[in-house]
Amino acid sequence: MNSFSRAQDQDDVIEEQVRTDRLHQLFRQSFSAIFGSYLAAVMLCWLCWDRFDHPVMQVWLMVLAGSSLLRLKMFMDWFRSPDSERTPQRWERRYWVTLMLSAGIWGIGAFALMPHDDRVSQVLVILFAVGMSVSAVSCYSAYRYMTLGAMALVLLPCTLWLLFQPSSMQVGVAIAVLVFSSFVVSATRKLSDALEKAFRLTRQMERAHTISTLAAQTDELTGLMNRHAFFEQARLLYAQCRQSQQPLCALILDMDHFKDVNDTYGHQAGDDVLRQVGGVISASFRQADVYGRLGGEEFGVLLANTSLENARDTAEQLIAAIAGLKLEPVRGLTASLGVASTQGRDLDLHGLMNSADKALYRAKAQGRNQVVVAR
Repeated sequence: MNSFSRAQDQDDVIEEQVRTDRLHQLFRQSFSAIFGSYLAAVMLCWLCWDRFDHPVMQVWLMVLAGSSLLRLKMFMDWFRSPDSERTPQRWERRYWVTLMLSAGIWGIGAFALMPHDDRVSQVLVILFAVGMSVSAVSCYSAYRYMTLGAMALVLLPCTLWLLFQPSSMQVGVAIAVLVFSSFVVSATRKLSDALEKAFRLTRQMERAHTISTLAAQTDELTGLMNRHAFFEQARLLYAQCRQSQQPLCALILDMDHFKDVNDTYGHQAGDDVLRQVGGVISASFRQADVYGRLGGEEFGVLLANTSLENARDTAEQLIAAIAGLKLEPVRGLTASLGVASTQGRDLDLHGLMNSADKALYRAKAQGRNQVVVAR
């Protein structure tokens, strides 16, 4: 995969993260809108109790209560679901449908209730509709199309009717609402864009931090952990094994006659050897194990919950895998390896690594290309 493809994949990941962040923001800030929408309808009916048609009012409140309960159930399902299931693909359409249903019921119901010959009631209905549209901006700002859809369904039925009435006052109210709406539409675009940029910037900063942290912990040549990161992880693994009373084995590997490789074939060939050895080590151990380059041609491995016998077998396989590497023009690669364990011994991390290091030097002294277990 080339650098352009990797960059494209990273951008796609960020876009998906931004979309998920917007969805989470939507659910967090709009829960109260369920109750606010119904409370606004109740207050409007209470203020105009003597002016509205009671049967229509009762039907409106009942239908609106049903849509509110439907939305409430959706929110309960959301809060109960695990984070892995809170995806835009699963929830955006569901949210859109329930919101448009509720907003449509509110707007059509308000229009059905509004008396055609009572201008005071008409103004009150419009005021409440405008209030609902303002609340839509604050509640659904992460999704501009949801904000505009909810506003249109709440405002347009009453506003369009007023716009075609003979009274100049009614037309003026309708025009004022439309002018107000145009400013809100512009504001929603800016707010939605600002939120999306903030989410994207946050995710880009997180990615940059992750990359810089990984770079600070990774040996550039082999891709393994560097010495500092190795001992950081080693201390954590040692503490875990000690707490759970599990054995911990240490392996220290050193390439044989590596100076001769550099002197004979050049440092580029030496780097290729270390790179290949790093690949062998990465493929030889579990995710729970800790392994890294300690410096030069020396590597360290910690095996959690592993017996000394199994650690020796693993070390023998590692030695054989390195001996089997074929890197032209370098031939005859071998490595020596020392193994130590906390099994039956009260060793701290320093003592464990020191024991493995002493075993490594014994392997070197006994002829190299072998595994020696600490006494």
